[in-house]
Amino acid sequence: MIKVPYSVKLPSGERYSFIKNTLKSRTLYTVCEEAHCPNMGECWESGTATFMILGSNCSRGCRFCAVTHGKMLPIDPDEPQKVYEAVKLMRLDFVVITSVDRDDLPDKGSQAFANVISKLKTANVKIEVLIPDFSGIHEFIDKIINAAPDVIAHNIETVRRLTPHVRDPRAGYDQSLNVLKYVKSVNKKMITKSSIMIGLGETDEEVIEAMKDLRNAGVNILTVGQYLRPTKKQLEVVEYSPIERFKYFEESGYKMGFDYVASGPLVRTSYRAAEAYVKGILNGGGNYD
Repeated sequence: MIKVPYSVKLPSGERYSFIKNTLKSRTLYTVCEEAHCPNMGECWESGTATFMILGSNCSRGCRFCAVTHGKMLPIDPDEPQKVYEAVKLMRLDFVVITSVDRDDLPDKGSQAFANVISKLKTANVKIEVLIPDFSGIHEFIDKIINAAPDVIAHNIETVRRLTPHVRDPRAGYDQSLNVLKYVKSVNKKMITKSSIMIGLGETDEEVIEAMKDLRNAGVNILTVGQYLRPTKKQLEVVEYSPIERFKYFEESGYKMGFDYVASGPLVRTSYRAAEAYVKGILNGGGNYD
């Protein structure tokens, strides 16, 4: 058995309890809970939460992910209002929205996703979205772009070689790159973001190649984190990387021209998302012009 060299505090605190109760009362989900994120307590205590919309069951089966599967339920038409009310109650000024994949729906859930963004635009908050690939269909991606969030993120997840082993067959390395590239081609001012997990058997050279591919797709913000097995149903961890490896990727990312790089064992896509956004702007974000 490989020993986990990282530890986090168990979720607790008054703000944590308040957020949990607020979400429960509105039948809202967070990727923080569904994906067993190790940073949930810290982020919730600091006032950051990642809402997961379009239901709690995903239509895909990526082998690293703990989000549940099952019957795909109709989308809640009141979800935009429920998320809006929760954000106002939490007094958030930066909101992250993600979703399960909904390949069962004709538009992959893109319009419902856009509706949530549009409603939150009236709440005077900065909005980061972590979107599915919508099967790479431009018409559906356009709905998200036109809703005008502040940041559009889509995760490449892993290196090219491991993609078929790690991700659902309906996902793809090039498909994810093309989603990010397309967003930038439609709106060059849009801040884009992606994430890579390490610890699945990838080499440093493969990670650097993936980082270069993301930069060539115009991605502004990059996060690199350690894969942690959520439950025994998911892929096993191949290795736990030392801090020095994360530092190497961080330094390499800045040399490539990323505006902001967060690289560390417990870093996740939405980890301190507001901080990443602000620092990305302050660190000479020329790509946003």
